Amino acid sequence: MVLRTVAILSPGDMGEGVGASIKGQGIDVITVLAGRSNETRMRAERAGFREVADLEALVAEADLVLSIIPPERAEATAADVAAAMKRACANPPFADMNAIAPTTANRIAGLLADVGAVFIDGGIIGWPPFKGENQTKLYVSGPDAVLMDELDGNGKIIIQIGEEIGRASAVKMVYASVTKGTDSLLTAAYTAAEALGVREILEAEWEKSQPDALVRMGRRVPVLPADAGRWIGEMEQIAETYASVGVTPNYHRGAADMYRLLDSTPFGRESRETIDKTRTMQDSVKVYVRYLNAD
Repeated sequence: MVLRTVAILSPGDMGEGVGASIKGQGIDVITVLAGRSNETRMRAERAGFREVADLEALVAEADLVLSIIPPERAEATAADVAAAMKRACANPPFADMNAIAPTTANRIAGLLADVGAVFIDGGIIGWPPFKGENQTKLYVSGPDAVLMDELDGNGKIIIQIGEEIGRASAVKMVYASVTKGTDSLLTAAYTAAEALGVREILEAEWEKSQPDALVRMGRRVPVLPADAGRWIGEMEQIAETYASVGVTPNYHRGAADMYRLLDSTPFGRESRETIDKTRTMQDSVKVYVRYLNAD
């Protein structure tokens, strides 16, 4: 199958990056911007996306639909796309690249199967294309995941991991449970230390016995609120993933609570592009503590 037009839902940070990479491969990239924010419109324009009127127009034109959105919206968005496919009498393959549990991926696969659309399970690891040192990894699985191979290159790698729906989502979930889960744990520890009045003592101790952890705190504690709102749902999906195989989901339910706290602070209104890079972890944690018991 030759991909001439790929739809991206939607041009957030990762969606913009992946879409721009695909556009750079000579493929037309389309999206729906009705009702979206000025920032989203700016991202779409910057990446060279072509706007179409609605989901019906999108599925009628697309050779492939990529869903790259916050995980809490993944299932509802898939249902909307499936309904649009039914109305438009068009059912292009649908690849869900979101941070969702394998159980969620299988529910979405059922929605698409009901309208005769091919479903591809996916998970993205790494920064958006060209924003990090390494290429962005797109893990994919499912009987028809080979359709994604045409998108390999230009800052991203397509990694095939089998025909089972849910495998790619499982890789993403367990990976993020370590990376974003660790960030939340370190931030929780640093916040507790401040609230208990022992932060400076522990900073001195960590510098001697856990220097890598302290360096990571210094790098991540001040900037996490910009992503926290988007990661609450991801932590909940990780909890669902763990629970599905009998592992306690409570670690990542707690991580979701920590990200809720960070999102509730004024820093939660920042984006990656507007973060105050002069703010230290000491400055940040004082604010986090003030919001611990806020109504």
